[in-house]
Amino acid sequence: MRKNKITQVILLGAGLAFGAASLSVSAAEVPAGVKLAEKQELVKGNGAEVASIDPQKTEGVPESNVIRDLFEGLVNQDADGNVVPGVAESWETQDNKTFIFHLRKDAKWSNGDPVTADDFVFTFQRAVDPATASPYAWYLEMTTMKNAAQIISGKADKSTLGVKAIDANTLEVSLESAVPYFVKMMGHTTVKPVNKKVLEKWGDQWTKPEHFVSNGAYVLDSWVLNERMVLVRNKNYWDNDSTVINQVTYLPIESQNAEMNRFLAGELDMTDELPNEQFKRLQKEHPEDVKVVGNLCSYYYGFNNSKPPFDDARVRQALSYTIDRDVMTRILLGQGQKPAYFLTPEITADFHPTMPEYGTWTQKQRNEKAKQLLEEAGYNKSNPLKFKLLYNTDDNHKKNAVAIASMWKKSLGAVDVTLENQEWKTYLDTRRQGNFDVTRAGWCGDYNEASAFLSLMQSNNSSNDPRYHSKEYDAVMEKALNSTSGEERADLYAEAEKLLARDMPIAPIFQYVKARLVSPLVGGFPMNNAEDKIYTKDLYKIAK
Repeated sequence: MRKNKITQVILLGAGLAFGAASLSVSAAEVPAGVKLAEKQELVKGNGAEVASIDPQKTEGVPESNVIRDLFEGLVNQDADGNVVPGVAESWETQDNKTFIFHLRKDAKWSNGDPVTADDFVFTFQRAVDPATASPYAWYLEMTTMKNAAQIISGKADKSTLGVKAIDANTLEVSLESAVPYFVKMMGHTTVKPVNKKVLEKWGDQWTKPEHFVSNGAYVLDSWVLNERMVLVRNKNYWDNDSTVINQVTYLPIESQNAEMNRFLAGELDMTDELPNEQFKRLQKEHPEDVKVVGNLCSYYYGFNNSKPPFDDARVRQALSYTIDRDVMTRILLGQGQKPAYFLTPEITADFHPTMPEYGTWTQKQRNEKAKQLLEEAGYNKSNPLKFKLLYNTDDNHKKNAVAIASMWKKSLGAVDVTLENQEWKTYLDTRRQGNFDVTRAGWCGDYNEASAFLSLMQSNNSSNDPRYHSKEYDAVMEKALNSTSGEERADLYAEAEKLLARDMPIAPIFQYVKARLVSPLVGGFPMNNAEDKIYTKDLYKIAK
């Protein structure tokens, strides 16, 4: 997710908001004079094998990258991150609590069925249904959609969710509180529609290529686990005539060095990342291929707050303080990443935090304070702090873990760290089950607003892997989420960050940039999308 401006719902004179009335639809726009390649096929590195392509069963970036091509929600984003129409060609609200979405009549599933308001009712209900066990069910609760929280907790039936089909092409969503940024939230993976008829027929097998039905610009053609996933044009997509790329292949390459080598050999058009230690060389030798853009993501280490020794804030603080964020960002990474002292990236719209006290200290002062805290917690050379650091298999994550473990050992002495790596899907399961001491984590905003990050640490958030439970923090966030004043919300978000700096349930490390290799023959690549939302339908291949 990338640095940019995001279009707000515009309130017009009578109080009615026509969010899409003046918005253009994002599509591949080939500049005049550009000669297109005869073969319009794209090959992309995706970092890891996806855990699933079921929109309501996923939580990671690799999955979202693919799902964005396969499914279309109510809204999309353009290259600059502005909200643009998707299945909904327009929307309106008078109070930011009741939203009416008008669906385009030519929206179809890949099997030719029309996409209707009932499909979204089914999808939203499925997302909150405890039987689905969606890792992102909390996201619907975050929207304050009526009865979402009660349904998720098993206290109400999914049929009571605040969503209904007025007719085949009109969807009404009712919220319990006014949420001015609600339309932004409707671009997320979890609220992309799925075909009820197909799910009921095939059950968990519906995502196999032979059963698969989607409503996005592409449809699944083949999927060879741990090797490749091939998507082809959906001839029934309402805007298929504007699509240029005929086929996109996703490769799950966990090694950045292997991915780089395959790109340089001409096997890839775009990488997911690039090796940190190769960045300067690549910039010098292949400047036309290196793309670096701002990113609405935070990299942090999460402590398991629910078990010793990490139920002691002094231990968490000591480990956080001794991470030299300047060394990490300037020397180890060196691509423009920024030292992080907040969970929320500072490029987030209308976010104005106060630097925590430890962020103003020198690294020497932080190390001295950390030693003191660790000793107070009862750890020393005769009783060292022993724990495991979990990270998902990835060259760059391993380098970060080795560097930080070295900092802990050098600065604190009385620390014995064991590094443990797991492949993506296993790592996600391990974190969710709480079977870790300290874990590598990254979070990318699901929309450009501070609540997209700070809600993660609320007690009722199922993605709160650190298991941070603070009534004080929850109260601040509840007040913020119920506020319709942008200024008040900004103040409350700053207060929430102060509590995180005090309790240190996580150790923020750096604010991402996204560095990757992109062939100059790929046209339409978005350089100004803060959420890194790349839609293959907006790209094209240029002739050599």
